[in-house]
Amino acid sequence: MNTTELRQKDVAGLQNEVKELQKAHFGLRMQKATQQLGNTATLRSTRRAIARAKTILAETTAKNAQQGTQK
Repeated sequence: MNTTELRQKDVAGLQNEVKELQKAHFGLRMQKATQQLGNTATLRSTRRAIARAKTILAETTAKNAQQGTQK
């Protein structure tokens, strides 16, 4: 999922996305541990996707908090 799609989601949607990505990453780690994972590059891409989603979640949360204090 790219950044424009992530930025369109609300906070709950972003939290759900992070949770789903973490589950997927855990599954990939288990596959690697049992030597069933063929493409290990997917670990790197899911780890980066998690970081991307968490960054946008933090930005969105900070923006919402700032807007709440300005009113």
